[in-house]
Amino acid sequence: MSQYLVVTVMGADRTGSVSSLTKLASECGCNIVDSRMAIFGLEFTMIMLLKGSAKAINQIESKIPAVAVKRELITMMKRTSDYKLQDYTEHYLAEYAGIDQPGILKAITAFFAARNIDISSLKSEIDPETNQNSAIIRIALTQETPIEQLEKDYFELCEQIDVQGRITKCNSNLI
Repeated sequence: MSQYLVVTVMGADRTGSVSSLTKLASECGCNIVDSRMAIFGLEFTMIMLLKGSAKAINQIESKIPAVAVKRELITMMKRTSDYKLQDYTEHYLAEYAGIDQPGILKAITAFFAARNIDISSLKSEIDPETNQNSAIIRIALTQETPIEQLEKDYFELCEQIDVQGRITKCNSNLI
């Protein structure tokens, strides 16, 4: 039976860090089921969902700390289970853009939380030259969630916090 491990890595953005980690996963007999990587300032961060036999997962858990020390990385690992298909029927992107001000992202994420809508991915950024803040938020809805009312309420929120917003349907909740 397959086992699963989530690995989060953070450290200075240096060539070869991702290669070292993916090589280790392969050498241990793990498959990278899903991964994300991003650069924040001068730091890189990566998160991976690994799948493998009990022996493979045990092996990578024991070897990651040495790679982390060698590459000056901070790591965190947690055992988990495979992705369980949820009863979602529609996938959407909620977007907004406007002049940056404190509390915008807090208001937007609270909006979805208050409606029991899970956020499956979120990317937000601020352009330092223009002070423009924008975000793309992926959500999945069940049949019971009326999209028309959600859109209306979201547009009202965007107006209150002085950003332009929209919700559009997308094919899936995957990046």
